[in-house]
Amino acid sequence: MANILKIEHLFKNYGSVEILKDINVEIEQGDFLVLVGPSGCGKSTLLNCIAGLEPISGGSLHIGGQDMTAVSPKDRDIAMVFQSYALYPTMTVAKNITFGMKVRGVDQATQDKKLAHVAQQLQIENLLKRKPGQLSGGQRQRVAMGRALVRDPKLFLFDEPLSNLDAKLRVEMRTEIKQLHQRLGASMVYVTHDQIEAMTLATKIVVMKGGVIQQIGTPAEIYNRPANLFVADFMGSPAMNLIPAKARANGSGTDIQIAQDRGDPIVLTDTKNRDLPEDVILGVRPEDIGDAAMRSGAHMQEAECLIDIVEPAGADTYAVMQLGGKHVTARLHSETNAAPGNAQRLAFDLGKVSYFAPDTGLRLN
Repeated sequence: MANILKIEHLFKNYGSVEILKDINVEIEQGDFLVLVGPSGCGKSTLLNCIAGLEPISGGSLHIGGQDMTAVSPKDRDIAMVFQSYALYPTMTVAKNITFGMKVRGVDQATQDKKLAHVAQQLQIENLLKRKPGQLSGGQRQRVAMGRALVRDPKLFLFDEPLSNLDAKLRVEMRTEIKQLHQRLGASMVYVTHDQIEAMTLATKIVVMKGGVIQQIGTPAEIYNRPANLFVADFMGSPAMNLIPAKARANGSGTDIQIAQDRGDPIVLTDTKNRDLPEDVILGVRPEDIGDAAMRSGAHMQEAECLIDIVEPAGADTYAVMQLGGKHVTARLHSETNAAPGNAQRLAFDLGKVSYFAPDTGLRLN
């Protein structure tokens, strides 16, 4: 399948300040690419470079197989949905949606047909005669999306479109955007700082930090095999536990020794990962630490851990302990008998752990 977007060795500088550093990304037709990272990482700047709103300082950018590096935004066949909605306050919803078509000289019959189709898709038929000031945040965002949809572009660009909405509405709109993508089979690039949003929506994720791509992969790849400590810590809620440990080879594998705040160190035997350096950072997701009585499997290793805090959370209970000088969270069943101040026998799934080098932060396994 042909690439709909291909970015090669892209750099963006503001004077002597380098904002984007050697960006290489490509997606195929129908992909949903999410750019995610903390504030100031360069993700919105990259989106603006794709849109043509920011000139690039080096490299090339192709959309639909055509070089768009020096092409103006209006000729790139893209549609953009902004965080601020950017609706015309004096125009009705219908006129906001069709304004771009009117400017481009599209005939009235085609305008009416596309408006009706998009309004039905987004379920905003009853809002067409209203003005933006009469709409809720979620309704305004639907109108902004409708204005993009009538373009039928090669590429949709979303710049943190849900960040102005409350938590419940964000979840609802996230579902709508996902359904819209599945229905249209459209190609989308979406910027967010919310890693849950990224995991939920994307077919491919780009994790950024300081203008540098840290990892590109599917949501499962990013979550299960983070490339470095930054990605491991940033992606996931609760975050991956990152525990300083000692690795020592034994006859059947590797002993992983972890200091406890009180009491003897715990020792877990990893039969899957060998040839680890002595000093490692053990990465383990909260869901991969559970009640020993309820877990079994070839890679399960059990240890007595002293529980500091218990946090009931409905279907789950989170238990927090001190391991390797760090707060470590285990995701237990709601019926657990874990209690603060008591030792609890927990099972660690060593078949799913990650190891990182303490000095470079890079993945070792």
